[in-house]
Amino acid sequence: MTDGESGRTFRLAYVPGVTPAKWVNVWTERLPDVPLTLVAATVGEVADLLRNGGADAGFVRLPVDREGLSVIPLYVETTVVVVPKDHAVAAADEVEVADLADDDVFHPLDDTIEWPSRPGQPAFTRPETTAEAVELVASGAGLLLVPQSLARLYHRRDLTYRPVLDCPQSQVALAWPAEATTDLVEDFIGIVRGRTANSSRGRTPPAAAGKKPAQRKPAPNRRSVPPGRQSNQGKKKGPRPR
Repeated sequence: MTDGESGRTFRLAYVPGVTPAKWVNVWTERLPDVPLTLVAATVGEVADLLRNGGADAGFVRLPVDREGLSVIPLYVETTVVVVPKDHAVAAADEVEVADLADDDVFHPLDDTIEWPSRPGQPAFTRPETTAEAVELVASGAGLLLVPQSLARLYHRRDLTYRPVLDCPQSQVALAWPAEATTDLVEDFIGIVRGRTANSSRGRTPPAAAGKKPAQRKPAPNRRSVPPGRQSNQGKKKGPRPR
């Protein structure tokens, strides 16, 4: 798949809750001749999408099946509990897992939080997706614990969320096919890690590649004084003999 004057593109996959806009903006500034295409993917399909060549790199949620992939962990998200606005939890600024012990809690099949033991009481069903679980919370059937970005993504006016202090958290990472670490992938890794354009793995930025090396200005041409003669410069002239 090619596009643009350079004949190259970069395909970036991302899972729900990840907002790649800030990195895409930097890419557009640094590599304006290489279009970046965003590829939306679910948590369950993103790893296979990368392995099968459907994207050059992608944002994933850990844990992920790392077979054939290179992975760089990036940041950890706060876990929150999503509740109806009239729920008792809504009156608190933050809660602990013990506060949810008597509540039914949904555990969707696409949940990526690793629970040593699931909080609350098991809900009557396991929805396939987080989006479906949010709808069930809105119906009053139970609560849901998710990364904060997903609570924002699926926000509803009749729901709210609060941080849960003592529970596992979800981590977002950048992944790409291990055997396809191309120059463009290296460029994107540099952007995500906050490297400047001049420090990305030692690669020369296109703007700098065509510049000629700066030349030294020639030293000013000073007249040399022949041996045995002294320059009169700086000497005081005495009175002329009469």
